[in-house]
Amino acid sequence: MSRNPWFRDWFGSEYLALYPHRDRAEARQAVRLLREATGLGPGTRVLDVGCGSGRHLAEMQRVGYRATGLDLSPSMIDAARAALPDCRLVQADMRSIPFRDASFDVVTSYFTSFGYFDDEDDDLRVLSEARRLLESGGWYLLDFLNAAEVVAHLKTEDRRTVSGVDVVQERRLADGGRIIEKRIRIEAHGDASARDFVERVRLYRPEDLAAMLRRAGLTPGPTFGGYNRAPFSSGSPRYIVLAGASE
Repeated sequence: MSRNPWFRDWFGSEYLALYPHRDRAEARQAVRLLREATGLGPGTRVLDVGCGSGRHLAEMQRVGYRATGLDLSPSMIDAARAALPDCRLVQADMRSIPFRDASFDVVTSYFTSFGYFDDEDDDLRVLSEARRLLESGGWYLLDFLNAAEVVAHLKTEDRRTVSGVDVVQERRLADGGRIIEKRIRIEAHGDASARDFVERVRLYRPEDLAAMLRRAGLTPGPTFGGYNRAPFSSGSPRYIVLAGASE
């Protein structure tokens, strides 16, 4: 019997409560990077894949983009719909997106909404779907972690209190160092029992991602090490790449 994928359980109310610092200010900076790097203005059709509760969508709408959000999690879609009642939102799997070819000028994947699948071919399908949805001349923004930096500064455990609830996070490298696995335990509080979740992300390095983008029909372009548009380097916290959809 196949196990339920970790991402079907984890991205719900617990996730939203645990990461309150991922806020609109950060989203504003992330969307500004997209605007300044592409030069695309109001009216641009953007699909945000893995949109979560909609913080990037809200900023896209603010700058005049025609934004659409997609997420697999019903809880995330509900949260986004409550915050953005006039935004088009779709609950779907990022490997099979229910839109016609060339429906968007930009597809975004913010804050490591990539590398979730056990089979690397499924990650390639995500990139291929992005290319299918893009008009020629469009852009795909992939905002990923810097794998080398994650490995070099792996924090194996941290404990903190969020809204009065104790949370323990344990991290380890799995699959020969190719996956970062985080186990999250939300301790019992009040009438609620302790809950355990897992998060697993494949540690693609920049050269791996560039090769995958090319296989999907996308051409890697400018790279950045953070939302402030700093150039990417080995010590950057993130690896952000803009890939073009050519003819």
